[in-house]
Amino acid sequence: MKIAQIVCVYPPYAGGIGTSAYKNQEVFEKEHESFIFTKKNKEIDQQQKKKIIRLKAFLNFGHAGILWQLLKELKKFDLIYFHYPFFGTSLIIWLFKLLNPQKKLIIHYHMDVRHKNIFFKVSSWPEILIRKSLFKMADKIVCASLDYVKHSQIKKYYSLWPGKFTEIPFFIDTNKFYPDLNKKNNKESKEILFIGGLDKAHYFKGVDILIQAFFQANLKNTKLLIAGEGELKKDYQNLVKTLNIENEINFIGKPDTEELINYYQKADVLVLPSINSNEAFGIVLIESMACATPVIASNLPGVRNVFENNISGLKIEPKNINDLKNKLTYIIESTETRNKMGQEARILAEKKYSKGVFVSKTKELLK
Repeated sequence: MKIAQIVCVYPPYAGGIGTSAYKNQEVFEKEHESFIFTKKNKEIDQQQKKKIIRLKAFLNFGHAGILWQLLKELKKFDLIYFHYPFFGTSLIIWLFKLLNPQKKLIIHYHMDVRHKNIFFKVSSWPEILIRKSLFKMADKIVCASLDYVKHSQIKKYYSLWPGKFTEIPFFIDTNKFYPDLNKKNNKESKEILFIGGLDKAHYFKGVDILIQAFFQANLKNTKLLIAGEGELKKDYQNLVKTLNIENEINFIGKPDTEELINYYQKADVLVLPSINSNEAFGIVLIESMACATPVIASNLPGVRNVFENNISGLKIEPKNINDLKNKLTYIIESTETRNKMGQEARILAEKKYSKGVFVSKTKELLK
């Protein structure tokens, strides 16, 4: 089978949608001929690499853009695997399926998009008009969490066509992401870890909430490490400076994979304090859990089912600084709780998020 994945961003750009396409590619190309189609990005090496085709977008803005070239390119493929949202190009996929109904279409619904400015609200109207038709034409709709879908902007489509939906959680290489208790126990201070994009597209990550909660907790001998890059980083650094906690918070940039694993292994807890349903899962949660590091994450559909509350991590109410402060204090001050939750987190990662589980479900999807 010849497969075309269409995605708005792709590594080395950081983010869950691109990471999902990358992980799919690892599995697809074992048994099929699989290609990635994504937008050109001036910040990324534009040299075309094997099976990764970066196309120049028409009306390019943020992660949106129209890849009109796909109308021709996709005719060569048996299966179209479309990572949604990809504003602009959704129209192209809709038109292509309309003209080529025999082509199999799988839509991977990643997350809702809540527009912050009037430009996006106006430009999204064509998308809204064709969205029901697009999802109706899809042969299958994949999601990482049915809980998320049932509370999302497409919940009515689930009610109409529940048989189309398939839940396939993300996976983690549990041989690569593994515990190292020596690193946890041999540190000068405890470490709270945040990993995520610091660009405007990831405004919903709640980094400012985390900084304020950390400030209010006033934890002894504890550091907050913030990993990521983007144009909002300066704002967060200014907030840290205003609160006069520059010695307690380190911005560690964008780690490579080996550095990332090291940070997970050393951390006492990972925090994902997202503020709305733009956060649909949180791959960093399962990466952390695989390294036996417990998590604190917002009580949001999709996110809340990644771990077990009070067993492998703790839920917090979105935007609630006081709740996050209390949960940080509780988990940092109790070594026994952290260790027990870390052990349970690793067990859950192996049971629910191993590559074997993902491969099995994906093979069934592609039949």
